[in-house]
This record gives sequence, structure tokens and C-alpha cells, in this order.
Amino acid sequence: MRVKRGLASHRRHKKYLDAAKGFRGGRSKLYRTAREAVERSWMYAFRDRKVKKREFRKLWILRINAGARMHGLSYSKFMHGLTLAGISLNRKVLADLAVREKEDFAKLAQLAASKLN
Repeated sequence: MRVKRGLASHRRHKKYLDAAKGFRGGRSKLYRTAREAVERSWMYAFRDRKVKKREFRKLWILRINAGARMHGLSYSKFMHGLTLAGISLNRKVLADLAVREKEDFAKLAQLAASKLN
């Protein structure tokens, strides 16, 4: 008896077409173009999960730098002062303090400045 493969290929095609839902034109309707678009989107997604970490770190450093400069310190001097003071807060928390809790950040900046001198 011959092997009929319609079910297997239909499932495989459906997997890609479901993943291409929301794409425009033939990219969501035609199997071959949908597969190419989906596989490319998976590559971009993989790459950008790494890029996202870099982007957030850059944003946090930018915010900490802005907060530190409001208190007369550069980013590097502020971070070095915190290290000398034995304060080990990560950049995400420091950036959040700089934006939302300005008084607490000012205290940290004052402490960092005192440890530098």
C-alpha cells in the first residue's frame, strides 16, 4: 500500500501559515512566501532579543548620567563613588531612582561625591 503524505504536509504548511498570520498579502496566504517571511522573522526575533538587552543598558546609562550631572557628577565618577561607598545597585534600579525617586537619587549622588573626595 502506498504512503499518502497529504496530512503531514498539510500540517507542516498550516504551521507556517498560522505563524504568518497578520502578515500582508501573499506573505500570509502563499506557503512558500509565508515560510520565507516567517523564518526571516524568527531570525530577526532571535537577533533582537540580544539587541534589546544592549538598548536597555544604553537607556539606563543615559538616565543615570542625566541624573548624576544634575548633581555635578559625570556618570563614571558617580558609579565609581558608589563602588567606593560599597553600594551595589544595578543600572536598572539606579535609572528608575533617577527618574521616579529624585530625592533618593540625590542622596546617592551626595554619598558618591563624598566618597570621591
